[in-house]
Order: sequence, then C-alpha cells, then structure tokens
Amino acid sequence: MAEKFLEIAFTDSVQRAQEHYFGSSQRIHATEATDPLTEDEITFIHSRDSFYVATVSESGWPYMQHRGGKPGFMNVTSPTSLAFADYKGNRQMISTGNLAANDRVLLFLMDYPNRQRLKILGHARVEDAHVHPELVTKFSMPDVQRIVERVFLVEVVSFDWNCPKYITPRYTAAEVEKAVSPLRRRIAELEAQLKATP
Repeated sequence: MAEKFLEIAFTDSVQRAQEHYFGSSQRIHATEATDPLTEDEITFIHSRDSFYVATVSESGWPYMQHRGGKPGFMNVTSPTSLAFADYKGNRQMISTGNLAANDRVLLFLMDYPNRQRLKILGHARVEDAHVHPELVTKFSMPDVQRIVERVFLVEVVSFDWNCPKYITPRYTAAEVEKAVSPLRRRIAELEAQLKATP
C-alpha cells in the first residue's frame, strides 16, 4: 500500500475505530505529496476493460458510476496522470457535476479472474469534447470517438492494492470462450473420429 493513501485514509475517526477493534491504530506520518504509479499499476490499468469512479456531491453524499470500454481505454499519460473518454450515456451528469464542485475522485479497478483490485485517489477535471476535440482524438479509440462527450483528466495522488481474500473469481464471455474453445475443438475431433470408426 502506498504511504500517501494511508495518510489520507487513516483519519482520526478511522484510527479510533482501529483502536476500538484491534487495541491500537496505524499511525502514519506525513509523506510525499503523491505516490506515482509503478509499472505494476500501469500494466494493470491498461489491461482493464472497466472500472468504477466515485465522486462526492455538494451535499456530501458519495456517488459511484461504472465506466467501460476496450482494454486500454484508460490512458496512463504519466506516472501521476490518467485520462479517459466519457461516452454518451443517460444524461444525468452526476459525476461531471460533482467534480465541478469537488475534484476529489476514487477509481476502483477490478480483475475478478485473478482476484486483484486497485484503488486510485486523485483530483479530476472534465473537459467538453466539443470544446477540446484534440483530447477526444488523443484519448479515445477511433471506433468510439463519435460517442465521446467529455474527457476526464485525473491527477493521481496515491493508490492501494487490496487483499484478494474475499474476491469471487468471475469471467467475461470472452474469457470463458477462450477457456472452452480448445475443449470444443477436441470434442469435434473425437466426434469426427467416432463417425469415421466402422
């Protein structure tokens, strides 16, 4: 776990909860301003086809929204910067509105088959695709550029890898197909042999 993440997450209330349940708390001293992403995080981010983005409203309520696309649709522009295109959706604009008032964001990325999860804390801003078409070209794949309405730019503050203990492995249709296609081929071969046997 990156030190800055702990410094931010372990507030006084969190430390009191730790003391109540475990008899002591994890004291974190002041750390660097940010924890840059390493090659491990960058590789993981590029392999994801979806993630969740959490924001906070002006009234203090959290809000979480799903974002998806082809693997690599989230761009790592530097060890402390991310960008992703926001596609045409349900027109509620909750994440976008929340970020206009409070730029804090948490990205939650899951890899169910390998039981891994990565949380990223940062500050985000949203740019209008009509005002900045160059960002659409730069940060989205050609086949989806026509449905991009906004581009999210995230300055990474820190990150945290969670323990896999209670992550249930789940698989996409493409992952299941990849796993069973050799079995289908083998079954077809055996069926052909049986038909050819007198």
